[in-house]
Amino acid sequence: MSEKQLSVEELIAQDVGARSPQGIMAKISAGLALLWSLFQLWIASPLPFMVGFGIFNSTEQRSIHLAFALLLTFLVFPALKSSPRNRVPLLDIALGLIAAASAAYLFIFYQELSQRPGTLTTADLITSCVGIVLLLEATRRALGPPLAIIALVFLAYSLAGPYMPSLLAHRGVTFSALANHQWITTEGVFGIALGVSTSFVFLFVLFGALLERAGAGHYFIQLAFSLLGHMRGGPAKAAVVASGLTGMISGSSIANVVTTGTFTIPMMKRTGFSAEKAGAVEVASSVNGQIMPPVMGAAAFLMVEYIGMPYVEIIKHAFLPAAISYIALLYIVHLESMKLGLEPIGGRVPKTWLRRLTGFAFGVTLTCGLSLAVYYGLGWLKPVLGEHVLPGVSVLLAIAYLGLLKIAASVAPLPPEDPNAKLDKLPETRAVLLSGLHFLLPVVVLVWCLMVERLSPGLSAFWGSMMLVVILITQRPLLSWMRRDSSHKDGHFMAGLVDLREALLAGARNMIGIGIATAAAGLIVGAVSQTGVGLVLADLVELLSMGNLLLMLLLVAVFSLILGMGLPTTANYIVVSSLLAPVVVTLGQQNGLIVPLIAVHMFVFYFGIMADVTPPVGLASFAAAAVSKGDPIKTGITAFYYSLRTAALPFLFIFNTDLLLIDVSFWHGVLIFIIATAAMLIFAAGTQGFFLVRSRWYEGVLLLLVAFTLFRPGFWMDMIHDPYREVPASQLEQVLDTLPADSQLRLRVSGLDAVGDIKEFSVLLPVPSGDTGAERLEKLGLMLYEQDGKVLIDSVSFNSPAADAGLDFDQQIMLVRAPTERWTKELMWIPGFLVLALVVWLQRRRYPVKERHPLPSIM
Repeated sequence: MSEKQLSVEELIAQDVGARSPQGIMAKISAGLALLWSLFQLWIASPLPFMVGFGIFNSTEQRSIHLAFALLLTFLVFPALKSSPRNRVPLLDIALGLIAAASAAYLFIFYQELSQRPGTLTTADLITSCVGIVLLLEATRRALGPPLAIIALVFLAYSLAGPYMPSLLAHRGVTFSALANHQWITTEGVFGIALGVSTSFVFLFVLFGALLERAGAGHYFIQLAFSLLGHMRGGPAKAAVVASGLTGMISGSSIANVVTTGTFTIPMMKRTGFSAEKAGAVEVASSVNGQIMPPVMGAAAFLMVEYIGMPYVEIIKHAFLPAAISYIALLYIVHLESMKLGLEPIGGRVPKTWLRRLTGFAFGVTLTCGLSLAVYYGLGWLKPVLGEHVLPGVSVLLAIAYLGLLKIAASVAPLPPEDPNAKLDKLPETRAVLLSGLHFLLPVVVLVWCLMVERLSPGLSAFWGSMMLVVILITQRPLLSWMRRDSSHKDGHFMAGLVDLREALLAGARNMIGIGIATAAAGLIVGAVSQTGVGLVLADLVELLSMGNLLLMLLLVAVFSLILGMGLPTTANYIVVSSLLAPVVVTLGQQNGLIVPLIAVHMFVFYFGIMADVTPPVGLASFAAAAVSKGDPIKTGITAFYYSLRTAALPFLFIFNTDLLLIDVSFWHGVLIFIIATAAMLIFAAGTQGFFLVRSRWYEGVLLLLVAFTLFRPGFWMDMIHDPYREVPASQLEQVLDTLPADSQLRLRVSGLDAVGDIKEFSVLLPVPSGDTGAERLEKLGLMLYEQDGKVLIDSVSFNSPAADAGLDFDQQIMLVRAPTERWTKELMWIPGFLVLALVVWLQRRRYPVKERHPLPSIM
């Protein structure tokens, strides 16, 4: 057991720190990590503004944040594999101090630097050069060579622009301009990516570490095992659900694998899964934790800044694909269990489907009822309590916390994790559920602050973390006091303080890699903004894809996967979104497909999370393989195979944005969820080669065809009936007069792009209300004139719908496409389900006679 635990710690060393120094350096490293966590809590809280002390602007915060990350990197990560692990060499201490001083330079000399922008002194130049070099070395130590090499290539490209081939050539930048842009300004290292790491990501990583230390991770595992253990492949299904629950409050794939995998992987192996398949199930479910709201991976917080969209909206768009992906993984595990002929464990008799559905409906109704009561109850309290609402809500939370602790004290505490325990008995669901209901309070606080109070993500995570601090310190003594019998001892107040200290240390250590990754990726983003390589790459990708959007998306996906072999998820997202996301939007417009920016960034995000799966450098796969004792490459390949559903979803929501709940009503959203879930289950059955029985090749093809039809019914309906009719541009005003308000009008436009080349693209305009076409045209912000038979834009009103769509003066409107009345695209679901019925009939015929009548249990 100790050997296995040691191997896991060694494997995730790249994520949480590889060196274990002894003596005074161990205390110094821990003290710095603790100080970093406390600093981040301080700047996220309202306290600095209340006491008028310790107020830092965003640049100063980023400077201090990176100083901590760099110093800890050199203290925690050894330079070479042969370097000592039990002590910190003096050279590493010196390098850490110099790197931290270089990062803190912007904080120490902020006033002087702000008064002479663009004017570098010798000290500025030396500090910048030393800082960039040591940042690259810290990146190599913490994340491996790939990201450091890529950043170095972009820096070299900035300097060598005039000497590059004609397609990639640019006028070049001077050495001092490079140093200024990358280190002194907020365009490079201290840019948006590091700002997001400072403001949002640290707090959410800390929130996950606090919740895990409080015992929520173990609670989620036991709850999932008690609910699903009696089903076919129960431990594997429990791993999926536990990883999903853990993923809701943790944005790290590695942390998810280590948290749940050390318990679930051995259980999966003992029920019949091979070492590679057990590890792959854990990896596939843990990696998807990054796409599971409310606490998504670090890249989701970068989206807030890159797109300019509130985090609440990103959660809304991300929820449906994440939920579908997890449900599909449960089904894949079930199909694997059917293939292996696994039987349920434990003596519990499975409930009938009617009882299951009734229980599910009751649970949903109760949850909705409690949610409405909390929402309207607090909504009523706010105007009544006025400025005293914070103390009032605090009292209510305290009452709820004490009540839930009293309930937890009425049942025995959860047994400690023992993956080698016999699997002949399952924990009782009711007892497990009641033992940890108080862990849901911080999640409720977090979601409430995010979605109801609409606080910033950082402040929301702060209040959730404060609730967790209270729980960590008080739950042990309170539970010991509330228990009627003396057979269970939960601990005392000092044990709670130790838990708090360890959680703060874990949060800081988990952030070292993310902080360094965002800073190093800032070098790449800075090079892109300084050299204009993004435009060059856009032309190159357009040339390679031959103007075909699907081929373009495939190139982006492959590019993400290749980068993912060496880059962590956050750095991968920053690089790909900076370089290629605008290209996808532009190319989509040129192809007549209006791709929302959130859909493109979600596309890049989804392929970015595959970085932790893809061999040969998928860290999550290696971590799982260490626990399962399986082959890490085979584990990664199997996990990638299981993750095909995650790879398919981005292509689907690019062409069918309903899956991201963009411009859909509530009931339409519910219908989309049901149909999309069914489609993903059918897709999983098609790729796994097993539905009711083993599928023949043509049945697999038919299942994939059905899944495609359910996901994108508009593809077939557009072939039957074009959704738009083409109208000459000169009749735009007359067309606007006839269209209903809130419908969509497409324009094909020709004009100059950023570098002066003529480009054709499409825009989507909402039809405003108005009595006449001329009035509606004015509300759109357009003034047109005709010249030589061409319809040209004379002017575009500022901040109008036309300006938001990208229209500008002197552009030519070439064609108007007005919506037509046609059958709803969802009618194509009917033939899709008919083909599915055909496959069911074909496979039912091959059932063994004794199993013909009852359909096999889906779970």
